[in-house]
Amino acid sequence: MARTVYVNGDYLPETEARVSIFDRGFLMADGVYEVTSVLGGKLIDFPGHLARLQRSLDELSMKNPLSADDWLEVHRQLVARNDVDEGMVYLQVTRGNPGDRDFAFPPEDTPPTVVLFTQSKSGLADNPVARTGIKVISVPDIRWGRRDIKTVQLLYPSLAKMAAKKAHVDDAWFVEDGFVTEGTSNNVYIVKGGKIVTRNLSNDILHGITRAAVVRFAREAQMEVEERAFTIAEAQAADEAFFTSASAFVLPVVEVDGQAVGAGKPGPVATRLREIYLDEMRKAAV
Repeated sequence: MARTVYVNGDYLPETEARVSIFDRGFLMADGVYEVTSVLGGKLIDFPGHLARLQRSLDELSMKNPLSADDWLEVHRQLVARNDVDEGMVYLQVTRGNPGDRDFAFPPEDTPPTVVLFTQSKSGLADNPVARTGIKVISVPDIRWGRRDIKTVQLLYPSLAKMAAKKAHVDDAWFVEDGFVTEGTSNNVYIVKGGKIVTRNLSNDILHGITRAAVVRFAREAQMEVEERAFTIAEAQAADEAFFTSASAFVLPVVEVDGQAVGAGKPGPVATRLREIYLDEMRKAAV
């Protein structure tokens, strides 16, 4: 059965969805996106994702095509129409179709392209990987300098994920000037002596919505959090490591570049933060 998707105001079967070949998202990666997780048929941390969407649009001088209420309604409609209990809702906004290919921005009255679709994923909360942890390799970070904008320009993260797959591990961490920036699609952390260390916010990393919540919950739980850059060597010598993302929540990292982190298994800090995050987000889901 085909999913129902949303394209420029219409709900229609995915097999009937169409976007112009002249759309700037297709030609220029001139667009932004967000992914919101769904648990129990409800949206997780939705206001945070809308706030970051607005920030990304503002940074690229793009107008927000929908109001907050309209965004919520479309998300809820897609969750209901596709009977999503656990999974994600993906949204993408591009600068639209100017009618031809040109590096210059189209006229300001060019309608943006708005696309949303769902992905059902059972076991999102009860992920067995949370009990085993993942392994990562490091790769040079050669992305553009505005990683804080959540654009659809994802070629290098895709290449890095494939490099990890080729190395028979689960993911890759980007390294720039000797320091870890982030994972291919996540924010990363180490734990040493009870202190959680994660890179400070800047243009160098995505301002993760899950990151913000987890850092807040950690501090509310009287855990010490230090926001600074760290090295691969520090990660390998840490007691624990983990990452956060909208679709994985909190997942432990048990190996970095072939070396076990701590005991080589999920540690108590990551495990506890995952529990807290899921509990608090379920309460606040919309």
